[in-house]
Amino acid sequence: MRKLLVLLLGLSMAGLSGASAQAAPTGERDVIVQLFEWNWTSVGRECGQVLGPKGYGAVQVSPPQEHVVLPGSGYPWWQDYQPVSYKLDSTRRGTRSQFVAMVNSCHAAGVKVYVDAVINHMTGGSSGGTGSAGSSYTHYDYPGTYQTQDFHHCGRNGNDDIVNYGDRYEVQNCELVDLADLATGTDYVRGRIAAYLNDLLSIGVDGFRLDASKHMPAEDIAAIKSRLSGSAYLYQEVIYGAGEPITPDEYVGNGDVLEFRYGKDLAKIFNTERLAYLKTFAEPLASDRAVVFTDNHDTQRGSGVLTFRDNGRYAMANAFMLAWTYGTPKVMSSYEYTSNDEGPPSTSTGQTVDTTCFSNRWRCEHEWRVIANMVGFHNAVRGTAVTEWWDNGNDAIAFGRGDKGYLVLNDESSALTGRSFHTQLPAGVYCDVFHGDYSAGSCTGPTYTVDSSGWFRADVAASDGLALHAAARVS
Repeated sequence: MRKLLVLLLGLSMAGLSGASAQAAPTGERDVIVQLFEWNWTSVGRECGQVLGPKGYGAVQVSPPQEHVVLPGSGYPWWQDYQPVSYKLDSTRRGTRSQFVAMVNSCHAAGVKVYVDAVINHMTGGSSGGTGSAGSSYTHYDYPGTYQTQDFHHCGRNGNDDIVNYGDRYEVQNCELVDLADLATGTDYVRGRIAAYLNDLLSIGVDGFRLDASKHMPAEDIAAIKSRLSGSAYLYQEVIYGAGEPITPDEYVGNGDVLEFRYGKDLAKIFNTERLAYLKTFAEPLASDRAVVFTDNHDTQRGSGVLTFRDNGRYAMANAFMLAWTYGTPKVMSSYEYTSNDEGPPSTSTGQTVDTTCFSNRWRCEHEWRVIANMVGFHNAVRGTAVTEWWDNGNDAIAFGRGDKGYLVLNDESSALTGRSFHTQLPAGVYCDVFHGDYSAGSCTGPTYTVDSSGWFRADVAASDGLALHAAARVS
């Protein structure tokens, strides 16, 4: 492993208290933030206080449907990914009326709402129980919703679980870790799923992250999409596996696809290779179909990606993602955990407490100054090409985005001193949004003067960077 990042200068937190599926988010703001496991009241407040003002385009919220409740397992985060019914009442995050209020609050702040939609399966385990809204269930019986005939019973591997990911039939007809696999090829199941998604659309939800999309044939998702009322942005979870028959490209006809290779490849460059390699950074999936991220709730509990525990290096990787031209960026917002199953900060009965950023285990990476301010950078440079690339052949890089922005990243162990950088920015004084906040023509941090020929001079500390953009011009 290369050096661990220990100098966090400039990377500190900001301290802020017949439907159609769109192929990419519409509007000038497309950055998505995943507020993982936040309750509805906290999401609504964050939209008005932070997400809207900082320029985030949409918030991805955790699954809102009724789910299993597992006190014996300590109310793990993954209980939310085991649906019991499609009621929008949860003892964990709030009531239907609180969900509606959240959507309205986010829209008032100019922020769209995308729901993490679990439609591939229902619950695991044979014993059953009572869901978060009081509904009784067993593994293949959900009164009023689904019965045994509405599930796949693949008849393989003893317990019907997927064993061979090289077998398309198993992946899309057997059970993902014992979760009752819905027969999404049937008209009835498609209708019930569409009714759930249409209920959310009627409330004002703008789109969906389709969980476990790889485990449903693309044509099944297309059939469900055709039953939606109005327009919805779709992005699908299809994890690429080398040598596996199911690939992300199969799903682009339905909408965008989460590009899981991106975070691992970005981490590899930051951790073991050279930032100079980022000059041509991209993935096989077409840029206008890819939703990219450094990490998400699953990958941060695995290995091979950068997470909030990488502190400054993580912030720099997100800065690159938000400044680069590939894909639609999705920012992660996490909480601290000591075991991979641990749920969010909660009461003794499993109710998620209101989020208090930077305390009580809430990490809130989306509010870190570098990440939050680079959302504004991303919005300012959207639609421009990469220009004026420079690197030192190793771990210092710089590049512009046309005449709208310029980014410098120095992941070396020593400072870049006395260096002049050439940009296409118009002459003027610009706020460095890595280290300061821009508002009403002033900057709380350092500024840099770009001369009439596009040059500016800067010293950039080790493990640090700077970012200038046209919407943060002081004079």
